[in-house]
Amino acid sequence: MSAPILSQAPRIVVLGSLNMDLVLRVPHMPRAGETMLGHSLTQVPGGKGGNQAVSCARQGAAVTLLSCVGEDAYAEQLLAGLVADHINAQHVQRTALAGTGVAVISVDDAAQNQIVVVPGANELLRVPQALLQAQLQGADYVVLQLETPLAEVEQALRLARQTGCKTALNPSPMQALPEHWWPMVDLLVVNESEAAQLCGRPVDTPQAAAAAARQLQGRGVAQVVVTLGALGAVACDATIANDDGTEAIPGVAHWHEAAQVQAVDTTAAGDTFLGALTVQLARGLGLNDATQWAMRAASICVTRAGAQPSIPYFAEVETLTGATRWILV
Repeated sequence: MSAPILSQAPRIVVLGSLNMDLVLRVPHMPRAGETMLGHSLTQVPGGKGGNQAVSCARQGAAVTLLSCVGEDAYAEQLLAGLVADHINAQHVQRTALAGTGVAVISVDDAAQNQIVVVPGANELLRVPQALLQAQLQGADYVVLQLETPLAEVEQALRLARQTGCKTALNPSPMQALPEHWWPMVDLLVVNESEAAQLCGRPVDTPQAAAAAARQLQGRGVAQVVVTLGALGAVACDATIANDDGTEAIPGVAHWHEAAQVQAVDTTAAGDTFLGALTVQLARGLGLNDATQWAMRAASICVTRAGAQPSIPYFAEVETLTGATRWILV
């Protein structure tokens, strides 16, 4: 794997959610009507936008977060955490019309999780066009997900095209998306469940993930990565059919095997992966090398409890030696 270029600090804008995670540790996921005794309850800073911003910042990027919180104690805790990670939070909006978003996360003894999100203030995010355009001007990537209004995500996609900023989208939580979005997406990162919903068929093997990635590229997306949990990830890059760059066609897919680790909590693993992947692409790494780095970051994340506290720093990822295999699929 090529070494990331550290002389540059990529500029990343994240538009997304901030939530306070209420994490329940349970023996197993409760069945309908079941009452059980849990192990513990903790409050942990989270939200996909916040997690992705923290991941990008801890990988060495200069990060600005556009989000919305309430006027409550949760908001103060979340904002303090962003400042501690040197994230520019001056454009995080405050509202008295709703409380800060909350996610209730159950994590069982097998490290699997179930998440229920109450969006709260996240649903009220409205970013003025002039502000968003100014933030995207000169940025390397804007990172997006779907825990904020779709109209705000679409505005970011459109303005990114106008300003020359690349776009990274994780369509989670999954919902129907307009077809005209896809050509505005430079990097699409989905897990196996999201890929299956988008493509209308099971995605449970690397071969199926590669087929799904090519199908999504056929809609106009440049680069697609399908994460497969313990099976690793499949990365599919765009290739240019003609020397003059006039026609992009679905590219070659590679399956990246996952490192074997003892998982404690998979919360924020996908956000860690997306943040690390985006930063390394912004530094100039190719998609396969960037995917390898992102998988290392996620492998550290799942060995720790909680969302943002589990996200690793660049130096921690750098200390992991050896690359997992990637195989043409």
